[in-house]
Amino acid sequence: MFKTIDENVCAEIVEKKSKFIAHSFYVESVEQAEELIKQTNKKYFDARHNCYAFRVMTKNGVIQRFSDDGEPSGTAGGPMLNILTSQNLANVLVIVTRYFGGILLGTGGLVKAYSSVTLEALNCANIVEKVLGKEIKIRVNYADLEKLRYYLKQRNCRIVNVEYDENVSVVAEMTEEKMSEMLEQRENLNFEIAEWEIGREKFMGV
Repeated sequence: MFKTIDENVCAEIVEKKSKFIAHSFYVESVEQAEELIKQTNKKYFDARHNCYAFRVMTKNGVIQRFSDDGEPSGTAGGPMLNILTSQNLANVLVIVTRYFGGILLGTGGLVKAYSSVTLEALNCANIVEKVLGKEIKIRVNYADLEKLRYYLKQRNCRIVNVEYDENVSVVAEMTEEKMSEMLEQRENLNFEIAEWEIGREKFMGV
């Protein structure tokens, strides 16, 4: 389980005539983060710096990266990443764009500015908890549909889709733990699973 944001937000501060614009994004992969960095660099091509930090959750742990983008080492991306880490945030990308105002801030001033605008953006975001799980398609007969719905509801497993055919196929979000529990208890359930299929991995709310 980890904390993340459920919306993209923007914040802005001015420090000694330099403008700092922070954008925080919800991302689900390194590739998505890198694409957003490219888009931001293109959008703010006339800025002096576009510094970033991100943390992305995977089944093998957290991948994290940062860039000072020409600012003195350790004054921009590093402090931004430290904030994401200290708040236990993942699947979050923060990009801070700086328009230089002509007055040097010094290393301490830069750390303060990049940290302040990052915190400002994150404070504007709604923080939620998520967990890595999977979608599972469960086929049951029509008589067992409500029993399956009740089973999933009791375990806070969200139903994503229901397909009506010869049988009923219910696609639900489940953690690995809940999925294993259901399949292990398959013979003792009060409904019969005709077929089941494990689908894609996804990040789910808790």
